[in-house]
Amino acid sequence: MTTSFSETLRAATWGDHESAESEGYLAELMGGRLSEHEYGEMVAQHYFAYLALDGVSKELAAHPVAGRFVFPELYREPALERDLATIYGPAWRERVTPSKATRTLQARIEQMATWPGGYVAHHYTRYLGDLSGGQFIRMELQKIFGYQPGGGVDFYIFDEVGSLPRFKTEYRARLDALGAQLDERERRRIIGEVRLAYQLNTEVLAELMHVVRAAA
Repeated sequence: MTTSFSETLRAATWGDHESAESEGYLAELMGGRLSEHEYGEMVAQHYFAYLALDGVSKELAAHPVAGRFVFPELYREPALERDLATIYGPAWRERVTPSKATRTLQARIEQMATWPGGYVAHHYTRYLGDLSGGQFIRMELQKIFGYQPGGGVDFYIFDEVGSLPRFKTEYRARLDALGAQLDERERRRIIGEVRLAYQLNTEVLAELMHVVRAAA
């Protein structure tokens, strides 16, 4: 039985997910051991990463390949701005800066404006995670910090998408259709970029953990 392209992409980083989620920054956050401002550090890094990702989305919206993975209803900038204002107050822009790891991630994402397959790899890595495991993170953070819709965890709320299961099914169908159109070399190249995207995002969380420990 032939493995679908979406399943192949999922398997590319699956072995790393449990270890990344069971230790480090996310484990401390989900365990209620971080302050609201320490949580805000992750929100800030998401903000800068999505400025890059959604910026490339807008650049590639008319592209015949990448354009099938451009969904304006997913754009996260407004939601992240509400979350940061809730956490840090109206002067939040003076409070947040991209970390070294985030700047590396931003630079890589911005390079994908010239490679649609690479853009899809980063879009898939970020958004499918937010639409899946991100929903568990949202529920836990609402319990820990008492957030309500309107700021704090709006990043994880995708009301404009409608049914999340239906959207994810359609997204994976588009991945499978893309995979069927590509030669083996390009498929392998995209799989490699998915692994790199996951690594770069994991390094952002690792750097956050260093910041938290240094402040302790």
